[in-house]
Formats: sequence, structure tokens, C-alpha cells
Amino acid sequence: MKTKFAASVLSALLYAQGLLGFAALATVLLKERAHAETTASADILSGPSIIVVR
Repeated sequence: MKTKFAASVLSALLYAQGLLGFAALATVLLKERAHAETTASADILSGPSIIVVR
């Protein structure tokens, strides 16, 4: 009975570690995407003006 309990605890820990790893990967990817969008929009706004008023 102890081996079944130990196996189920180990399985739960491995499952939780997998979920945490997936969440960490998603966080990193979303953070890089947000940073890239912020940088791109800052480049567009800080560039020379396209509109010429005569």
C-alpha cells in the first residue's frame, strides 16, 4: 500500500512540475511578445513624421 501511495504522490508532483514549467514558458513567451510590441510601437511613434503640412 505504501508503494501505491508513494507512486501517486510522485505522479502528482511530476504533474504539478509540468504545469509549472508550462506556465513559466507561457509567461516568458508572452512577456517577450509584449516587449516586442511595445518596442515596435515606440519605434513607430518616435520616428520622423510622415505628414507634411504645406
